[in-house]
Amino acid sequence: MNLPDSMRAWLLDAPHTPLRLAELPLPQPGPGQVLLKVHACGICHTDLHILDGELTEPKLPLVLGHQIVGTVTARGSGAERFRIGERVGVPWLGSTDGTCRACQRGQENLCDHARFTGYHLDGGFAEYTVADERFCFPLPANYSDVEAAPLLCAGLIGYRTYRMAGNDVETLGIYGFGAAAHLIAQVARQESKRIFAFTRPGDRAAQDFALQQGAEWAGDSTTLPLTKLDAALIFAPVGSLVVEALKAIRKGGTVVCGGIHMSDIPSFPYSLLWEERIVRSVANLTRRDGEEFFAIAARFPIHARVQVFPFEKANEAIQSLRAGEINGAAVLNMGAGAI
Repeated sequence: MNLPDSMRAWLLDAPHTPLRLAELPLPQPGPGQVLLKVHACGICHTDLHILDGELTEPKLPLVLGHQIVGTVTARGSGAERFRIGERVGVPWLGSTDGTCRACQRGQENLCDHARFTGYHLDGGFAEYTVADERFCFPLPANYSDVEAAPLLCAGLIGYRTYRMAGNDVETLGIYGFGAAAHLIAQVARQESKRIFAFTRPGDRAAQDFALQQGAEWAGDSTTLPLTKLDAALIFAPVGSLVVEALKAIRKGGTVVCGGIHMSDIPSFPYSLLWEERIVRSVANLTRRDGEEFFAIAARFPIHARVQVFPFEKANEAIQSLRAGEINGAAVLNMGAGAI
């Protein structure tokens, strides 16, 4: 396969600055790595946290993007898992040490030396990228490139958040009805859960969107539903929602915070936590999460609502996400090969 010597990529030079379109040398796959021609890459709120300096340890300059769909165009030494031309997905978790206590206990998402795509490792806001083949996923064939991209973070982190709520959940609250919420709501409905959606006060568009995705009720985040919830998932990075969710769950219920960054949780009376209510966070994902989630996605269609932006409009796409103008997921389409 004839490959170019260089590629275009959007670079973050420093927090609080727009991305810069640059011409970079084509990356070369090292041992165990694959070189991917990127077809689509989702844009995530985590990208905003990196841009805003709220996640403080990025590689700089950095190519953002950790919801990557591409095809294998070259393989480094020892890389044999995927064929040339095979379509794969690259998630947030880019590598682990495999030896620390967390890895040995099956908690690779908590690895002491984990490296993350689009944060420590250059990501998918580029025409090509390299990735460790062990942390890539084969993708179900029934999803186009732009539909598959949000599954790689919104779907995977959302799935882990959903599973952390426990198995005995009948009534489920979802706070912040965006990319992750609209995907996981479909999984929850498939498993016969009753869904209650909470949005920013007065956001009728988001509430209507939630009802379209199977919620039986949608309202403001400060409103209590008529039914007590068994569990609540929080996808908005707003600490005060933890307090609101605690008010809404029943005895023994669980509140799961699904974001990598959240504003401070305000103080609240102990009575809201008493009666064995649980508050827990989700950190990253494991490869097992991906295997389970993509098995579900292959069995029944999870319809990702995407707003597609051309590669050249990366900064505009980021601003649309920041302004809350995206109902569903924002995805960069790299052009040739993206469907």
